[in-house]
Amino acid sequence: MTPAALAAVHGRVFVTPRPWSAAEFAALLADATVFLLAEPGGFLLGRAVAGEAEILTLAVAPEARRRGLGRRLVGAFLAEAAARGADHAFLEVAADNAAAIALYCGAGFVAAGRRRGYFATPEGARGDALVMVRALS
Repeated sequence: MTPAALAAVHGRVFVTPRPWSAAEFAALLADATVFLLAEPGGFLLGRAVAGEAEILTLAVAPEARRRGLGRRLVGAFLAEAAARGADHAFLEVAADNAAAIALYCGAGFVAAGRRRGYFATPEGARGDALVMVRALS
């Protein structure tokens, strides 16, 4: 997927946190520690460095949901992160995103903390992020 295609899907999925631009995706993809996993209807952008892996973003288009795509992408992320030498993985998810939290819990992630006021909403309010972690070994 091109940075523009990534931004188009991301823009259809996210309001809070705000969707990323094609330029932001291009900059991330230029980083050797960042990797893209994509299937029709969605993608996951991850990073692995110094024994840690992070899910930077996961976007599944509305019409592609409830078909296991998110679960497959998270599974592929865990395998790729381990192959890149990471021994644990983490992510931040909007604390009110019950569907995403359920997906990550189903993949073995557990809540490790909360970042209060981490995400900005379009109205200018601040939303909390739940920090989730999982061992890879």
